Amino acid sequence: MSKKFALVLFVLCVGFTSYSQQFLFKATSFSVTEKNAKGKWSDWTKPVKSELIIKIDGVSHRVVVYSEEIQLFNIIKYNEVKKTETDIVSSYNCVDNNGIECVVSVFTRKNQNNRKQLYITYEDFIIEYNIEFDKQ
Repeated sequence: MSKKFALVLFVLCVGFTSYSQQFLFKATSFSVTEKNAKGKWSDWTKPVKSELIIKIDGVSHRVVVYSEEIQLFNIIKYNEVKKTETDIVSSYNCVDNNGIECVVSVFTRKNQNNRKQLYITYEDFIIEYNIEFDKQ
């Protein structure tokens, strides 16, 4: 009986710690696309240089973009990590500080020297940040 209890406790701890990580990134640029009235996505805007800090915090279940106006995303669901030949994608269903649902995703581009991008996807627009680990 104690072995079963220990196994259940171990599985629960591993599950909780997998979401309890914190990552700091620095955005090097950002770009935006919008959906028009006909439902078609616009071309991405020209990338704008940036030095914003982005924190993905599994402890407090938040993603924070430290822009001029702080963008706060409360994580309501951790989605399964998806792996393809070209990408590794971690995504989170979130609610922003205005109560609007969105998906925050981190893409690791395997065929681009593991370049990282963060996407904040709303129903009618997407913000894309090119990011790298913050070395602070």
